[in-house]
Amino acid sequence: MLEIRGLEVAFGDIQVLWGIDLDIREGEIVSLVGSNGAGKSTLIRTISGLTSPLRGEILYNGKDITGLKAPAIVRLGISQVPEGRKLFFGMTARENLVMGAYCRTDRAGIEADLRFIYELFPRLEERRKQLTGTMSGGEQQMCAIGRALMTRPKLLLIDELSLGLSPLLVENLLEAIGRIYEKWGTSILLVEQDVHTALEYASRGYVLETGRIVLSGSSKDLLSNPQIMQSYLGI
Repeated sequence: MLEIRGLEVAFGDIQVLWGIDLDIREGEIVSLVGSNGAGKSTLIRTISGLTSPLRGEILYNGKDITGLKAPAIVRLGISQVPEGRKLFFGMTARENLVMGAYCRTDRAGIEADLRFIYELFPRLEERRKQLTGTMSGGEQQMCAIGRALMTRPKLLLIDELSLGLSPLLVENLLEAIGRIYEKWGTSILLVEQDVHTALEYASRGYVLETGRIVLSGSSKDLLSNPQIMQSYLGI
């Protein structure tokens, strides 16, 4: 579904990503792990069309989407849950969710998806008239996921799901994402600093360090890799 080849990104004279190769197959959950500052969010933003690459290519279902702007990327079926949620704090939870469907015209489908999101996250239905700026961090993360789902993505990019949240809440969010995967078959790229959480949930993973992919393979193999165990799991 997604093929990234030789991707490099720089901000001025500072290069952030170097020769990134990454694949996501249809109906697959893949994790991208690494420490803070490794370049994970830059890679997500580049896939999403928010950052322009220096060189390399991004293919989506065989089509070259390198350099396309974010609205075109969303219309193709790629949606992002950004780090820090990036909600419209002056709008209600429901208004934020509906904003996710800005490029859709199927009203019946929009309402059906809204009901599904309320089933996933009953708290959002309770908070539907509440301004998102007054909601808890967990509720905001639910809303950010729901907003991305309202685009009906074929590929969902989730950047730092667990940031600032309790382990129990993260587990609940992962269960909800599992339901999305089961219902829609959505491919997912889970970008996480919490290596154990990310690799336990995904079938395959990539490890990003200082802008380079240094390890890749099945989650099982990565979790048992001595380098991962020592550097990220403290074992």
